[in-house]
Amino acid sequence: MKYYAMTDVGRRREMNQDYVYATGQPIGPFPNLLVVADGMGGHKAGDFASKFTVEVVKREIAGSRSRKPEKVMHDAIQVANRELIRVASRDVKLEGMGTTLVVATVIGDTLYFANIGDSRLYLIDDNIKQLSKDHSLVEEMVRLGGIKAEDARNHPDKNIITRAMGVKDEAEADFYEFRIKRGDKILMCTDGLSNMVEDEDMFGLVKGSRDVVEAVQMLIDRANSNGGRDNIGVVLAEPIASEESTW
Repeated sequence: MKYYAMTDVGRRREMNQDYVYATGQPIGPFPNLLVVADGMGGHKAGDFASKFTVEVVKREIAGSRSRKPEKVMHDAIQVANRELIRVASRDVKLEGMGTTLVVATVIGDTLYFANIGDSRLYLIDDNIKQLSKDHSLVEEMVRLGGIKAEDARNHPDKNIITRAMGVKDEAEADFYEFRIKRGDKILMCTDGLSNMVEDEDMFGLVKGSRDVVEAVQMLIDRANSNGGRDNIGVVLAEPIASEESTW
């Protein structure tokens, strides 16, 4: 697997509440692991929430004895959610904190992932397709036909999410599995990228880059040049390298 992960504070924020992690090495029953989180909360609560959640998820996956990807992710997410709530209850400065979360692994030719919140996972091949579904008020409005998809990007309630880690006793994550092929790329990001760069532009930047490092840097640069209104977290991976690829 070829991969790169990076965050950037953006141009409008003073603190970076995004946290990303990527490894091509085995961790527990998984041969690799990709994670993106976008924290929320005052003071340093959002910064704490995203990092704490990812670290607990990593720890739980590393210690899992299950061989079922969905169960491994589900159990890790539930433990992280409970521990996040417990920590918040003991410190008034952390009260009300939460985070989005996307966790992914590729086993053989199958992508397994879970998401909660509005951070995203895209599959890039001959085009770009968002595989995750946003847990946001605006996305719910789109699904119910209240607004058109093209109007969602600039909707005033765009940043209101309907699910997050650390909010309820039971974390409501969605789980997915997709078959992938040689040369497919996985792009995971926080809304600091997806709100600032159109999907088609992301596709063009990834396809036009020389390697994963350059692609991620170009995506972040584009988000910042378009305004950089939020922190930007990006993970890009090519699990099954294509023969033509220079990555």
